Amino acid sequence: MFRKILIANRGEIALRVVRACREMGIRSVAVHSTADADAMHVRMADEALCIGPPPATDSYLSIPAIISACEITGAEAIHPGYGFLSENASFVRIVEDHALTFIGPSSEHIRMMGDKITAKETMRALGVPCVPGSDGGVADLEAARGIAAEIGYPVIVKATAGGGGRGMKLARTAGEIDIAFQTARSEAKAAFGNAEVYIEKYLGRPRHIEIQVFGDGKGNAVHLGERDCSLQRRHQKVLEESPGPAIDAATRARIGAICAEAVAKLGYAGAGTIEFLYEDGEFYFIEMNTRLQVEHPVTEAVYGVDLVREQIRVAAGLPLSFTQDELGPQGHAIEVRINAERLPNFAPCPGKVKTFHAPGGLGVRMDSALYGGYVIPPYYDSLIAKLIVQGRDRPEALARLRRALDEIIIDGVESTLPLFEMLLDEPDIQRGDYTIHWLERFLGQPGH
Repeated sequence: MFRKILIANRGEIALRVVRACREMGIRSVAVHSTADADAMHVRMADEALCIGPPPATDSYLSIPAIISACEITGAEAIHPGYGFLSENASFVRIVEDHALTFIGPSSEHIRMMGDKITAKETMRALGVPCVPGSDGGVADLEAARGIAAEIGYPVIVKATAGGGGRGMKLARTAGEIDIAFQTARSEAKAAFGNAEVYIEKYLGRPRHIEIQVFGDGKGNAVHLGERDCSLQRRHQKVLEESPGPAIDAATRARIGAICAEAVAKLGYAGAGTIEFLYEDGEFYFIEMNTRLQVEHPVTEAVYGVDLVREQIRVAAGLPLSFTQDELGPQGHAIEVRINAERLPNFAPCPGKVKTFHAPGGLGVRMDSALYGGYVIPPYYDSLIAKLIVQGRDRPEALARLRRALDEIIIDGVESTLPLFEMLLDEPDIQRGDYTIHWLERFLGQPGH
């Protein structure tokens, strides 16, 4: 087992990894920018090292700075958290070249799944159901017209190297394909330095369902059920729950087995998430995230597994600490992502937190790096806390969420807390009857 792990991240996920290391008797090293000198993960880690100025490109994304930090502190392994360098195949290769261990999958698997066309081809070959679409990148407008006509409208044009909703354009009719294709290519080039796009069938009322998988890198893998992440704004998840309200036990077992078998055949190591659109009882693969997800706590809650601990164990060469037969959902869990943003426009709202009080009680977990007096810097993502609740069933989890939201105090900055209070009053949310388009339609209504 590792003696010391460096955490190449910040905020609540860095603190989450620090806690796992402490429980395992492993020393942790926090790296930070000058803007994060007073951050909670810096305070809680066994060691801390400043690696650069506030811009992420000069600190958290600086590969030389992170490798140097390992050499200075004697860290043997790097946990990337999520975001930043967590899915950067070149970074993983450099880590490996420096005789360090990356706590995550191989650079080959990250590269394979980072290209959406390659990922789709790989998954289709492994028996994972995929969305009808182009076999690869679409070279020109004439080809785009032909493919769209063959698939049938509406279609969506997506950047091969895309993410976060950028480089995605919808064409509902043949009259819209030209502008959708050209705009998506332009956005992709500007955002990712790669103008290649592909085309898929656009589903009208799908849910976003993702399957948590875990492999040992030696041909063994399991699934830990699904999360429903359909409540999204601009392709960014807002609320996640497990089990999914629309998924029954038989469906869970079927798609879970397909996903576990696929990652086992790949020889995949560590945590991964296979994401689908789900409509009319059918699953359509969209992408695989080769890292820990922001919403991993809901899976931990219903499956009773510490996913970060398991990541560290597998990276150290140990076998999985559970089998598929030992895994099954118990109760229901919901997570809401609380951002430092001003409603109704969701404008970032950094600043000083005067008072912070986290909720507590049975079935309540708060993952946050906030504290009274902390200054939220303006340089990074606006996520400041994740509230996770668990109940014996979905109604109890919803009641517990409402109670926990009433207890939270975040004074000094504005946040998205009021959004969740509004959502809990909506009959569709209470029934679990929503799709990936529900939230944006709700927010587009007068008064919201």
